[in-house]
Amino acid sequence: MESLAVQDLSIVLVEPSNTQRKIIINELVEEGVHNIEGVGSAREAYARLKTFQPDLLISAMYLPDATAAELVELLQRDPVTADIPVMVVSSEQNYDNLEAVRQSKVLALLPKPFTRNDLHRALMATIDYINPDELSLDLYDVESLRVLIVDDSRMARKHLARVMNQIGINDITEAVDGLDARNIIEHQSFDLILTDYNMPNMDGQELISYIRNETELSHVPILMVTSEENETRLSSVKQAGVSALCDKPFEMTQVKGLLASLLDG
Repeated sequence: MESLAVQDLSIVLVEPSNTQRKIIINELVEEGVHNIEGVGSAREAYARLKTFQPDLLISAMYLPDATAAELVELLQRDPVTADIPVMVVSSEQNYDNLEAVRQSKVLALLPKPFTRNDLHRALMATIDYINPDELSLDLYDVESLRVLIVDDSRMARKHLARVMNQIGINDITEAVDGLDARNIIEHQSFDLILTDYNMPNMDGQELISYIRNETELSHVPILMVTSEENETRLSSVKQAGVSALCDKPFEMTQVKGLLASLLDG
């Protein structure tokens, strides 16, 4: 199958403001995208996506009948729409309000107003997600890698698992929090662990400390994929022994680069 280019993308844009919809469509056209459909609500978007699966859904943060996070959750529950990549555009600055979107399956979170560079980077992240290259490693056979994904968000786990699948990693185990991961680690071995920070029962920092100090997996690379922004907490995570940190939402190329560095390093 031929690789998609930006100009080949088909996009459904969910934006309740007619003015903002026209502005975003014009920006997309300037980037070379011409197959764009605009709708004004989550209900309209879901109805359209049931009959037409675009390469990318772009949604405003707040819609008349739902938030972007609620729309993403709705799409995830339907096998027909679950794999459609989503980008969210928002002027929201409140961390708590953004957290639900970061925890969901979104490829990019664009500020409003966004720059041409912001949009270009987000579109290229979409292309990388649709046309992934298998991870190339010197020290490992990618298909034999055993990966543990730890996150209390089902959508986040599924999204990470899909990304791992796209780059050739298929032996994946999921844990719903740090305590669940601890129980799994007692009976299984892994080559790589991906974990969130904020989780019930045992958070990411506690899990990392446990792995580094109380298990036979103390040498295993641990990548934390998190929306946490508190520098004090992140500093504690680094001291606990995390191998690398990656923001939510993340870009495919960023994750691949980190994994290559961790596993071949």
